[in-house]
Amino acid sequence: MHPRHLSIADLTYELPESRIAQQPLAERDASRLLVYRSGSIEDRFFHELPGVVPANALLVLNDTRVVNARLIFHRSTGARIEVLCLEPERSRPVEQAFADRGSGSWKCFIGNAKRWKEGEVMVVEQDGLKVKAMRNGDALVHFTWEPAERTFAEVLEVIGHVPLPPYMKRPDAAADKERYNTVFAKHDGSVAAPTASLHLTERILSELERKGVKTMALTLHVGAGTFLPVKSAMMADHAMHHEQVRVPLKALEVLADQLGKGPVVAVGTTALRNLESIYWHGVKLIHGSIPDIMDIGQWEPYDQTKPLPTSAEALDAVITRLRSSGQEKLSGWTQLLIAPGYSFRFVDGLITNFHQPQSTLLLIVAALLGPDWRSVYDHALWNDYRFLSYGDGSLLWRSDRSSSTS
Repeated sequence: MHPRHLSIADLTYELPESRIAQQPLAERDASRLLVYRSGSIEDRFFHELPGVVPANALLVLNDTRVVNARLIFHRSTGARIEVLCLEPERSRPVEQAFADRGSGSWKCFIGNAKRWKEGEVMVVEQDGLKVKAMRNGDALVHFTWEPAERTFAEVLEVIGHVPLPPYMKRPDAAADKERYNTVFAKHDGSVAAPTASLHLTERILSELERKGVKTMALTLHVGAGTFLPVKSAMMADHAMHHEQVRVPLKALEVLADQLGKGPVVAVGTTALRNLESIYWHGVKLIHGSIPDIMDIGQWEPYDQTKPLPTSAEALDAVITRLRSSGQEKLSGWTQLLIAPGYSFRFVDGLITNFHQPQSTLLLIVAALLGPDWRSVYDHALWNDYRFLSYGDGSLLWRSDRSSSTS
């Protein structure tokens, strides 16, 4: 069945509010780890991860960094206006927009928007920084600031707040700046964390390396739409969010060397979407399209009419294109929707947290496990796992793949 005809009501379960983690645990790797393989479930802890990942595996990490993208202003009437910076105007690369000095425009979520008139300017001053915000249309906000030599990245560091998801019903705390980022976060740009990686520590990564497990990093800047439930009854009416991606050529070469030698494990749904999008970019290249950047549509895998290449062929096309054009990384956007019926091209396993009912992230889990996703979630609920961003996690092997723990 084409995912357009999928009813999101089929991807739901009852999630009590008491199961939604509001705070991180004192130690990252103290989180519980549910391991699913070929219909069986084990209860572990994240500090045991090196013992359950095969020595010949490749772990794929998302090294994006969450920025203080939530800003709070007050009107002269005292009304509180919250602004969440989502992406730069005209879809500019976030790296460029963060380097802006003196002014910049961003597409935003605006809380209490009815109380902020178009053209009205609000001001916040803090630590010698004065920032003005003017609403321009439904979702565009133009910022100016003094001193003008400050970059927008520096502005957010001073006046911004950690953009915790709305289901964490508390203000952000100083500790969230560290704990809502991974230990390997590198590239500024996300407004939501790649939460599966929050459990990883330097010790776990070192143990995996000593065991022989390889890692590679790519970048997908996580947007706020990632964690939102699907509001349309049918997926045909759901517009998938798009996110910026960056994949170094060297990482693609590591992936190419891994194929056929051992499992590829995506650490997080964002890493998984990025990996699978690479394949569809390769398909475009093989079929004669020469796009300047990667741009993968929502229904790309499901509307194909030409024969599809192997994973290795598609990846080789991407690498060859980058080398021939002198580029050191694959850049672009993905809007890829992964739902039941999807055929995975690179990913054998997924490390991920437990996701909201009726979300596109839960669709990915259902695509990976088939009907067994319900058994996994029932087990987690019955056995007191903590859910969502600061909750516990899982290692899920594709239902049509098995893996040893050598």
